[in-house]
Amino acid sequence: MLIRLVPLLFVLLWSTGFIGAKYALPYIEPFNLLFIRVVLTLVILSMLIRWRRSPWPSASQAGHQMVVGTLVHAGYLGGVFAAIKWQMPAGIAALIVGLQPLLTAVLGHFWLGTRLRPSQWLGLALGLLGIALVITNGELSHTEFDLQPAALAAIVTALFAISVGTLYQKRFGASTSLLTGSFYQYLATALVMFLLTQTTESGHIAWSTTLILALAWLILVLSIAAILLLMYMIREGEAARVASYFYLVPPITALEAWVLFDESLGLPSLLGMAVVVLGVYLALRARR
Repeated sequence: MLIRLVPLLFVLLWSTGFIGAKYALPYIEPFNLLFIRVVLTLVILSMLIRWRRSPWPSASQAGHQMVVGTLVHAGYLGGVFAAIKWQMPAGIAALIVGLQPLLTAVLGHFWLGTRLRPSQWLGLALGLLGIALVITNGELSHTEFDLQPAALAAIVTALFAISVGTLYQKRFGASTSLLTGSFYQYLATALVMFLLTQTTESGHIAWSTTLILALAWLILVLSIAAILLLMYMIREGEAARVASYFYLVPPITALEAWVLFDESLGLPSLLGMAVVVLGVYLALRARR
């Protein structure tokens, strides 16, 4: 019963990451936020590993986990934050990254030999359509913007990083402890974020209660709880099925933004959410 609730809990937790970032970013630059978040996460993971006495992976396994961290954390989060920093509207960024389940399914088909029924492909396509309805009802339908090549490159990098990272973890990380595996993932992420912070940002931080609370939420809820749930789901399920859950994140985030920031939800958005739910249902139906 509890295991069946893992995907739902993951989606609920993962969706709050965008909310936490919205609270934190007025006070700190994006790569520096990610660097501090990851370093503090490593401290907490070290204590959890010592408490649980989790086995450390071999050198080969540790290397695989650092590759996963570079892709799933540094590549994805860094790419999204960089694209938004370079003036890409958040809605455009979310829509492009929303292609992840489709890209993961296609890559998994050719890389891992995963076979998907026509109904599952239909579900993935409906999920993408639903995301488009939710997002285009908001800022995209009223925003004019100049798409910078650097921003486009960053968001495409994020898309491929999370898709390839999911498949890579499924292929090479199944036998690694969740805690120690995540430690090496975040170690690689910290190194990448440190380099980006030092080379592209000023390092200025305006400390405030809001920033501290947002950091605490991003670390404990996102970097610890949600990521461990994601790694567990990847280990136990098909990569395409796990990726399909990400389709539920934008609609739930939209609801959270409506409650917390009074962002309006129109009929097209509600319709889009219904299409997303239908798409996820079709994509995750058990094989006959």
